[in-house]
Amino acid sequence: MKNKICDYTNTNRHPDIRELTLANGITYPSDEELIMLILGRGTKGNPIGQLSDRVISTINSSNETDLIYKLTEIPGMGSSKALSIAAALELGRRRRGYLHSVIKHPKDILQYVKQYSLEPAEHFITITTNGAHEILSTKVVSVGTVSKALIHPREVFADAVAEHASGIICCHNHPCNQCYPSKADIESTRQLQRASQILGISFLDHLIVTRDSYFSFLEHDLLKDAGNGE
Repeated sequence: MKNKICDYTNTNRHPDIRELTLANGITYPSDEELIMLILGRGTKGNPIGQLSDRVISTINSSNETDLIYKLTEIPGMGSSKALSIAAALELGRRRRGYLHSVIKHPKDILQYVKQYSLEPAEHFITITTNGAHEILSTKVVSVGTVSKALIHPREVFADAVAEHASGIICCHNHPCNQCYPSKADIESTRQLQRASQILGISFLDHLIVTRDSYFSFLEHDLLKDAGNGE
């Protein structure tokens, strides 16, 4: 993922992102620039660069069920633009086919959660799997503050129970870019492991992601006390 800083408020800027993308290919734009290509233009008081930043933030804190509604709450969006964004995401999701991708190692999950490492607030995400460790779904469970995302086992396991999932992987980002668990992270993980045992859902891992690295509870042998054998 690129992290480019450009001034899109300057209408005389050449070449623009359309020209650059045509010259360099569709993998060239950053996420925000891809949103700009979809939206085409901003509105009075909401420049395209600012609008795209808010759209990306909303995408990262929403699920499929509430995405369109949250997008329409952004000033300058409206239902038509919101539907365009949601449709593009759904098409990409179907074409990418992350569903049923097999997770064999902690690193396998990074490509599906790495985008949250750039968020300024903590996001808590769950990835549910079947018995073959194939992905069933990914969900944003909670969006917190700069240093804390409030979670409860009820919300964490709700989708896993509804989907009859065999396993669950939890993940959250550290905006401070320090890639090691806090005491609260360790305690909440133990709490989630206890809940997983009661529900009969394997707690496969808890990942912390930052811009530069990641931390896996499984890789650091911090899940052994759960006794689930994973």
